[in-house]
Amino acid sequence: VTGLANHAGTTPMRERQDALVAASMLILAVRDSALATPGAQVGTVGHMEVTPNATNVVPGQVRMSLDLRDLNAAKLKSLGDTIRAKAQKIATDTRTTIEIKPIVHHEPALAAPDLQRAIQSAADNLRLNTRHLPSGAGHDAQVMAGLMPMAMIFVPSIGGISHSPKELSTWRDCANGANVLLQTVLALSS
Repeated sequence: VTGLANHAGTTPMRERQDALVAASMLILAVRDSALATPGAQVGTVGHMEVTPNATNVVPGQVRMSLDLRDLNAAKLKSLGDTIRAKAQKIATDTRTTIEIKPIVHHEPALAAPDLQRAIQSAADNLRLNTRHLPSGAGHDAQVMAGLMPMAMIFVPSIGGISHSPKELSTWRDCANGANVLLQTVLALSS
């Protein structure tokens, strides 16, 4: 997002081209766009760099990340198109420019149904409660799905916290996950 850096004390509010205000509006547009359609899609802005990043200067530029995820490629494209359209309106309204450049793209990877059934059977035989859920995180399995059938086994995290120093699973849940994996491999290899 590019605006015009200018002095915070001498630049009238109506004359500002504040890149951070535009970026903030874009963040809300990402959230609102992801919430607007039923489904498991997510949109995240997790990183920002504000320039010149000074207390007394209207921000002139913001570089930020935008991460969109879903298991449906068409829905991801539609979400991206919606955000691009909203970005153009925000740019016009704030007299800034907004450039969206794709950096990385990974196609959604679906688990193989036969592997999911084998995992479910192993968990059933161990009398464990299960639930099927999509993984919104990127995993090695996402890459492997392009080479061979893939499925994943997750164990519960206390409080559902993931990818955080506070992430924690009980040893019992870890052991149950390892046993499901073992029983699945044994069943598939027989």
